[in-house]
Amino acid sequence: MSDALDELTKLRSGGTYIPPAKLRELLANVNLSKQSMEFQKLQWEQLKKSLNGLVNKVSKSNIKVVAVDLFKLNLVRGQGSLVRSLMRSQAVSLDYTTIYTALICVINSKIPEIGELLVTRLILQFRRAFKRDDRDLCKATVIFLAQLVNYQVCHEILVLQLLHSLLESPTDNSVETVCSLIAECGSFLMEHSAVASNAVFDRLRIILNENIISKRVQYVVEDLFKLRRSGFDNKPIIEEELDLVDDDDKITHTLNLDDNLKAQEILNIFKFDENYDEHEQEYEKLKKEILGDGDDDDDESESGSDSESGSDVSASEDESEDENKDDLVKQQIKDLTETELTNFQKTVYLTIMSSMGHDEAVHKLLKLQPIDPDRKEYMLVDMIVKCCAQEKTYAKYYGLIGERLVGLNKDWSRAFDTVFKENYQLCHRFENNLLRNIASFWGHMFASDRMHWEAMEVIKLTESDSTSSGRIFLKFMFLKIQEELGIKKLQIRVQEEYIQPFLLGMFPNSNAEHLRFCINFFTAIGMGVLTEQMRETLDNLPE
Repeated sequence: MSDALDELTKLRSGGTYIPPAKLRELLANVNLSKQSMEFQKLQWEQLKKSLNGLVNKVSKSNIKVVAVDLFKLNLVRGQGSLVRSLMRSQAVSLDYTTIYTALICVINSKIPEIGELLVTRLILQFRRAFKRDDRDLCKATVIFLAQLVNYQVCHEILVLQLLHSLLESPTDNSVETVCSLIAECGSFLMEHSAVASNAVFDRLRIILNENIISKRVQYVVEDLFKLRRSGFDNKPIIEEELDLVDDDDKITHTLNLDDNLKAQEILNIFKFDENYDEHEQEYEKLKKEILGDGDDDDDESESGSDSESGSDVSASEDESEDENKDDLVKQQIKDLTETELTNFQKTVYLTIMSSMGHDEAVHKLLKLQPIDPDRKEYMLVDMIVKCCAQEKTYAKYYGLIGERLVGLNKDWSRAFDTVFKENYQLCHRFENNLLRNIASFWGHMFASDRMHWEAMEVIKLTESDSTSSGRIFLKFMFLKIQEELGIKKLQIRVQEEYIQPFLLGMFPNSNAEHLRFCINFFTAIGMGVLTEQMRETLDNLPE
């Protein structure tokens, strides 16, 4: 037993990935007292893993089942981990915000401490994000808080305070965040705080007239006014299928933006409990109050099933045949909502984020079940690039994943070529930070020489065929290649004979106007040495 415990402790403390089969075997060989620290640590790790897994798989179709499964776990002990998992998942999957809010509404109606902890941490997270001018985190946080107001988990006074704080000194980011916030809970505010809602829209109208925000954000504000004129038809307060708690059972927390709040981060970490058995029994009583005594019901159903007659058996066979027919009908239904695609992308993102290194990430990604086997490689590569784009700065971790995948076979190589061409052709859709990360990723891929430079034939660097976004993309990409190869090796690389036909769009050998444009571009980004051959060609062209 001690050997198994030592091996398990060593593996866990070192952060080593343990396959599920081996973990079950080790746990089976370890017999510990409930009052021992080792036993409580193992139970704590299992609780965190179970909470995170349930949060990650929740959806509209299974939210009731997930809620029951969550109550079966000790939510009082794991409330910190549950709240942290909900906040992290919502920040990367904004489309699932209503689902996460409906789930927390159910939990809050039975264990209000969890709802209060979530609102507290969201307020503190907004303060930090607003201070750092982190637009994406601000937007995700206010959307979550807006939905919590819709579900009456927190009071609408908090949203009004958020709006006042954001509009006090309006900027592009703050006004855009306000629009996202009102789009989510505008219908609720019109119904419960009409005067305050009208004052917010009056303030937005003044901001529009003063022309202190960019054109893009002005269009966002105008779209919000259109949504208001339609009565927020497309944004109901609560979707019917997610309305799981009666109004009388809802518990609303009244917290202010300026309150002295504590995040209680100690709830996220393991703490030895001297009265472990007593607290577990207390939660068992609470669980029975919430879920009822399910064991008795199961026993009664089993005894009732044993006394069924032969006619009931035949009836069950008929029902099973009907179910088989229903299954055949269901197989013919095609999902046009892209829910399956969203779930797949979420799984890929969580797999990449939870891996200890690029080797483990590649191993897990290759094991994922594709929703379209013919496009598995393309979908994974596209999602890897999107994950890389969301980082604050480029992380080499994604480039190492790409290196491992592109060399597997020709299908992966074609997928990388396809995604590169799409990224370049559609780069005008990306913001500057996303553009920098994506271009740096492809720069790393080309510098590693794992990806074929022939893919660059899609690039044509002329004034008419390129856009400003495309030129920024090329700038960051070549700067990354120079950073990893050095300017001398890069010069040798672009002058290799077999590859020059594919680089004629950037390093032409005719057309004086095209030559001048390319020379000026590479000189402007500090790579004039790459233009020596083009300068000679330009000098030798007939006038």
